Amino acid sequence: MDREFLIDLFADFGPVAIRKMFSGHGISVDGVNFALALRAGLFFRADEVTIPDFEAEGSKPFQYSTRAKTVLVNSYWELPARLFDDSEELAQWARAALAAAQRAKVKRPKKKVAKKAAPKKAAAKKRLAKTATRRKAR
Repeated sequence: MDREFLIDLFADFGPVAIRKMFSGHGISVDGVNFALALRAGLFFRADEVTIPDFEAEGSKPFQYSTRAKTVLVNSYWELPARLFDDSEELAQWARAALAAAQRAKVKRPKKKVAKKAAPKKAAAKKRLAKTATRRKAR
């Protein structure tokens, strides 16, 4: 799927940002990525609210293979093929995928910033005493 095709596909949904990602494109609105267009197809963000809709359509979650195993990515599901011909319904699914991505963003805990451990006072005092002793010896 090329960039122009994706822009046309999401015309009824509204303006989207499309950027290169992995072996395809990431599709986002206001910095929130809600879809992936890859060689394997178009995948929308899903969660416990929207996954039943994908299952009812017979869709599968995104997966890829490494040398050791097959990885299942349950947060992105393949868009049902019938929606490529129904731009209004595709826009509804895109809105649901964007909502799922926004819910996931809210749930994600903020990363803790590791603080540099302050040297212990006793160790610092020993270093100072050692330095002082060296200076006196000279």
